[in-house]
Amino acid sequence: MITTLFIAAVVLMAIGMPIAFSLGMAAALSVFVGGKYPQAIVFKEMFTGIDSFPLMAVPFFILAAEIMSGGALTLVLLRFASQFVGHLRGGLGHANILSLTLFSGISGSALADAAGPGSMMVKMMDKAGYSRAYAAALTASTAIVGPIIPPSIIMIIYALQDESVSVGGLFIAGFAPGILIAVAMAIVNWRVCVKRDYRSREPRPTMREILVNSFKAIPALMLVVLILVGIRFGIFTPTEASVVAVFYALICGKFVYRTLEWSALPSIIARSAFLTASVLFVVAASGAFAWVLTINGLPQQLANLIISWDLSPIAFLIAVNIFLLLFGIFMEPLPGVMILVPILAPISAALGIDPIHFAMVVIVNLTLGMITPPVGGLLFVTSVATKVPLSALTRELPPFLVAHAIVLMMLTFIPAISTWLPHTLGF
Repeated sequence: MITTLFIAAVVLMAIGMPIAFSLGMAAALSVFVGGKYPQAIVFKEMFTGIDSFPLMAVPFFILAAEIMSGGALTLVLLRFASQFVGHLRGGLGHANILSLTLFSGISGSALADAAGPGSMMVKMMDKAGYSRAYAAALTASTAIVGPIIPPSIIMIIYALQDESVSVGGLFIAGFAPGILIAVAMAIVNWRVCVKRDYRSREPRPTMREILVNSFKAIPALMLVVLILVGIRFGIFTPTEASVVAVFYALICGKFVYRTLEWSALPSIIARSAFLTASVLFVVAASGAFAWVLTINGLPQQLANLIISWDLSPIAFLIAVNIFLLLFGIFMEPLPGVMILVPILAPISAALGIDPIHFAMVVIVNLTLGMITPPVGGLLFVTSVATKVPLSALTRELPPFLVAHAIVLMMLTFIPAISTWLPHTLGF
């Protein structure tokens, strides 16, 4: 069954079939070839994979992000970010990084960040004299903070696979790595702008403009604070926090920014439903795929094999990094978490590695796969949204990939980056 499972999955993905269909059909085919279980077990396991109360947070966080975007949030955050860094050397690049980092605290999705504020910033950078391919590469490289800074869909999925961590703890843990990635992107942007002499044409804003733009941005920025404070002090669960986020987004869009029209809600809800269905279908198919692995004892066999190597915690983390970087080239983060975390998390726990530390290493690692060719989904979305050829975008990536690798090594060897804040707050 295992051989059939992997061969079918690889072949189906190689011919261009979507990840969810590839995993689901591979699971069904392996069950059929094995002959021990009825085909209905695949559908049962797919349903079981999404039959979870915490997963209800996914559609509500997606809906909240769509409502906030429909309520002119993108323009508000762009103005807020540009006023602080827009007038500096490479200022529009820095504004791109800052706006995507701020927007990630609303969307939780790298793809939404790249297609929304990211594509708008690419147009602005192009008009200001930046290379359009460079602007697109900067956008794609920065957008991966979307799943790292809370709220994050991938963190919700991870917490379902590893009971030793909580959604709230992972949300808090994502702040420092997300900011570290943004700083690394800003350093690369500064170096490139100095080398290519990209100068800012943005005027320095007046104090009055800064105060006005900052005041307008406060309601949008408070959404993340509301979610984290509510979860930390037990006012509501992460799932309940997602519902609160929806109502908060409605109030901001309709009554604070006054740009959200009731007539736009049906299309917003439909778009959110489509995104939710695509995410949960991947989770369901990954659940069936992981079930086939489990009933054939592969996780236990791999765990025993790795334990028999008697690796130190550091050696194990290095091995995991290499494996996940290779795995992430060909697999999206969500199915990667569903399939690999039940295998790797117990081993890391047995080696005494902090579960929050290990979770952030896995999440950042798999997220990097979104910008690594040939499969990197974020590259394709950015290429389409910005109308930049994929080949040109890819040529601009190396400096950013090097910066990401340095950040990943820092997360690996300095656990406090991801654990200090959640432990300090009691997670």
